[in-house]
Amino acid sequence: MHVRHLSVGDFRSYTSAELPLGPGISTIVGLNGQGKTNLVEAIGYLATLSSHRVATDAPLVRFGAQQAVVRGAVVRDGRETLVELEINPGRANRARLNKSPLTRPRDVLGTLRTVLFAPEDLALVKGDPGERRRFLDELLVARQPRWAGVRSDYDKIVKQRGALLKSAQPYLGRNARRRRQYTEGVDAAAERESALSTLEVWDAHLAQVGSQLLYARLRLLRDLGPYLSKAYDEVSAGQSDARVSYKASVREETAARLADGEVPEVAELHDELLASLAEVRTAEVERGVCLVGPHRDDMVLTLGELPAKGYASHGESWSFALGLKLAAFQLLRTDLGDDPVLVLDDVFAELDSGRRERLAAMVADCEQVLITAAVPADVPEGLAGRSYAVRLGEVSEDG
Repeated sequence: MHVRHLSVGDFRSYTSAELPLGPGISTIVGLNGQGKTNLVEAIGYLATLSSHRVATDAPLVRFGAQQAVVRGAVVRDGRETLVELEINPGRANRARLNKSPLTRPRDVLGTLRTVLFAPEDLALVKGDPGERRRFLDELLVARQPRWAGVRSDYDKIVKQRGALLKSAQPYLGRNARRRRQYTEGVDAAAERESALSTLEVWDAHLAQVGSQLLYARLRLLRDLGPYLSKAYDEVSAGQSDARVSYKASVREETAARLADGEVPEVAELHDELLASLAEVRTAEVERGVCLVGPHRDDMVLTLGELPAKGYASHGESWSFALGLKLAAFQLLRTDLGDDPVLVLDDVFAELDSGRRERLAAMVADCEQVLITAAVPADVPEGLAGRSYAVRLGEVSEDG
């Protein structure tokens, strides 16, 4: 799989830009602020419908423009597919495949698969659990695009259930009786029964969809683990026993089983989520938030017997983050039978010379590698290929 051509219009700093590409290694060189990362960000957006730099679409549209357009010609197994995305902040985005409109933008997922590593990925080790949940879920979607719909459904359920918990506080919370004394014209008992009944319905929805997502994450970590150990050892030139485990928000006994790598069936996880929700109901109502479910879980990274977060050195943290992305690449390569596009965004300048050379050796045989760098000297000599210069939003191929 590779991108043959990228076009952008009113995307980030570009009024328009054309980037011809091909298999092998392509390097995009430009000083900070010139727009080189914007180009690989556009390629990542074609693959994932999201940016690795910002959480919303609005910053992706050039200042003063109403929309941005990203097009990519993707070649797989000798066949070319044109992917087009129209980014409309505040309105529905639109998508086309080979000029044919799609009902939903997420229907393009799977046409292009990328694995992107950038300085921001250090947050996989040092950041909040949300960064690691996002890594897992995006990898799930890259393996099987249908998980995008499951994620979307689950997010809606959590939002609706959270709103209900807040509204139910006067009737179900610890101080409900005292608050009801000052509620005029309301049948408090009826309201309490209604709130309980509605909450149970949303509990069922959360357990049904959440158990599917939880099961998929557990299987993913089981599959990813061996690739991570190998990738970490190769990039760090050491044997530090890099491992991942799952930290679930369910009851303690089940959480311990999941942390040990057990993958129960969906039906068992469904029942466990329901039981865990019942156990924390009072606390949820008091706080007005959902305390159980995949949205509260974490991926635990360990080196030897110690957690990587807080204990790993800066170099070890880089190696771990890079190991996770290289493991994702190898997993997708094995699953799909071809290579996803590998994007290395301003990475080599952050690595010491040893890690730089080892990474270069590991990626040299990939079908397509896109590299951004501030200066050519940042890129190891072994990664020679096509080179593009970016200056003030203008892209030109170096001769």
